[in-house]
Amino acid sequence: MRLNDLDERIVHALAEDARRSYADIGALIGLSAPAVKRRVDRLRSEGAITGFTVRVDPAALGWETEGFIEIYCSRNTAPEAIKRGLSVYPEVASASTVTGDADAIVQVFAADMRHFEQVLERIAGEPYVERTKSVLVLSPLLRRYSSGPPA
Repeated sequence: MRLNDLDERIVHALAEDARRSYADIGALIGLSAPAVKRRVDRLRSEGAITGFTVRVDPAALGWETEGFIEIYCSRNTAPEAIKRGLSVYPEVASASTVTGDADAIVQVFAADMRHFEQVLERIAGEPYVERTKSVLVLSPLLRRYSSGPPA
């Protein structure tokens, strides 16, 4: 499904602040609050909007260290096996299969360097993992929670 201009603007407004009122969104994009609500309801029923959530600064939870781990898997490891294996780690914020030499890249948040090292060692010990390569984040430069600029 491809969003039209108004729907895309609604999605961007909600991505900035999911608690924003329908009236506020309507004023922003030129629709009435009931019209915005109908569109949001339709976007939810069609699966374009999959839910509403809160974004929490990981540091507020004591997770001061961020890094990425490239995972190199044994032959014929299915993406679902990687997903199952990584889902048990609360430190894993995201994981994706990728092109290139690595099979997957994993974003990890940890309390400190030692904690990151422990998570890295546990992930490296998974039966499907042949080797890993990791990098630590010094300063996040840009984080987006919706795709692209508002229309």
